[in-house]
Amino acid sequence: MLEKCIQGRVLLLTICAAGIGGTFQFGYNLSIINAPTLHIQEFINETWWARTGQPLPDHLVLFVWSLIVSLYPLGGLFGALLAGPLAVMLGRKKSLLANNVFVAAAAILFGFSRRAGSFEMLVLGRLLVGVSTGLSMNVQTMYLGESAPKELRGAVAMTPAIFAALGIVIGQVVGLRELLGDPGAWPLLLASCLVPGVLQLASLPLLPESPRYLLIDRGDTEACLAALHRLRGTTNVAGELAELEEERAACQGQRAWRPWELFQDRGLRRQVTSLVVLGSALELCGNDSVYAYASSVFREAGIPKGKVQYAVLGTGSCELLAACLSCVLIERVGRRVLLIGGYCLMACWGTVFTVALCLQSSFPWMPYLAMSCIFAFVLSFGVGPAGVTGILATELFDQKARPAAYMVAGALVWTLLFLVGLGFPFLKEGLSHFLYVPFLGVCVCAAIYTGFFLPETKGKTFLEISKELHKLNFPRQSQGPEWTGPEVILSTEL
Repeated sequence: MLEKCIQGRVLLLTICAAGIGGTFQFGYNLSIINAPTLHIQEFINETWWARTGQPLPDHLVLFVWSLIVSLYPLGGLFGALLAGPLAVMLGRKKSLLANNVFVAAAAILFGFSRRAGSFEMLVLGRLLVGVSTGLSMNVQTMYLGESAPKELRGAVAMTPAIFAALGIVIGQVVGLRELLGDPGAWPLLLASCLVPGVLQLASLPLLPESPRYLLIDRGDTEACLAALHRLRGTTNVAGELAELEEERAACQGQRAWRPWELFQDRGLRRQVTSLVVLGSALELCGNDSVYAYASSVFREAGIPKGKVQYAVLGTGSCELLAACLSCVLIERVGRRVLLIGGYCLMACWGTVFTVALCLQSSFPWMPYLAMSCIFAFVLSFGVGPAGVTGILATELFDQKARPAAYMVAGALVWTLLFLVGLGFPFLKEGLSHFLYVPFLGVCVCAAIYTGFFLPETKGKTFLEISKELHKLNFPRQSQGPEWTGPEVILSTEL
């Protein structure tokens, strides 16, 4: 076991270096914006007063604040569209390194916005940090999925979910009033996104590039072999190199796909449908709605107002725990079981949660049931959909189609995140306690789709997965040769 730990040391360092500047930034920047909400709104009003001598109307303050929040997913959409071309031109590792330019620019804007008296700097900074996050999330998953051995590919590809959950928790901790949640410290809180970027810039250059990219995209066998030796910690990589050569031969003469071409090719029909259906379900399953209700439910359960922030921190910790558990389980039970089980449990807890919300004024113990459902729902989401969905673009598409698939998946996720954030307040006002009912339907549909249409990929090479998907996309071609024996009489005189 010690020998295996030593052999996997470089792979572990690669996971950490890619994660700290990748999905960690996503979770961190998603959560730190919550703590200084009131302080930033006051800053917007004070800035306008200093410029015009008049206060800004409340509805316009809310509009500017909504713009600051919503530009994060909009920037993520632009970053996701950049991820594919950059991953092909620069490579996976260099794309992650170059991405920190956006982080540095955003941190400078955040840090000096108060001194400059400009809330426009906050708006631009949130857009830039969104671009950075959208780009790094896609490239990180691609990089790790291509660098891991097939027996660990699922577990390694789950680590982005762990880093996203870790980012949420660290962001919640740093945003506490005792740390950087103080009214005067919010510029420093927002600018702290520079720290993970610096850590990545210091560590990632020392680690190898994706072996698949080096061999299949660049045709550099020596560099690929050197990367395999470092990542595996052994010189016995002949079998894996032969698999890569076979995959390279299958991709020979092909160019990198463009995103719109994925929708035009019948041979990718099952892959694209799975990517779109399950990617949409990830954002529309109701996880954000449960988080939105968390504070009010905790207050109803009798938790003092000053302690609610610590209870909310518990929900982020639950997601982190669930992501770690999923990383252990995925290579044992497979992708389909985690997805189906996760969505079914979410539907179950969502139903109980809705009932508890409706009856919380009738029974004194109902708020405690609702609080328990929040933790159970977040655990179910973390074990299944949160991490497994991110693996789909890596495993269902070959080397030439993978960057384009990540562009499609990233654009879809960030667009839905933007629309959900925009429409959620109206949905909450219109449906009240029945807010979760539409999300319940999404969870059930996602579980059904996974059960009937998503193939299991556990323990298979990329080439084996491609062949299986080809059979599913062209079922008639996989029925074997036609009958070549004597003529068969299909009818009688009767």
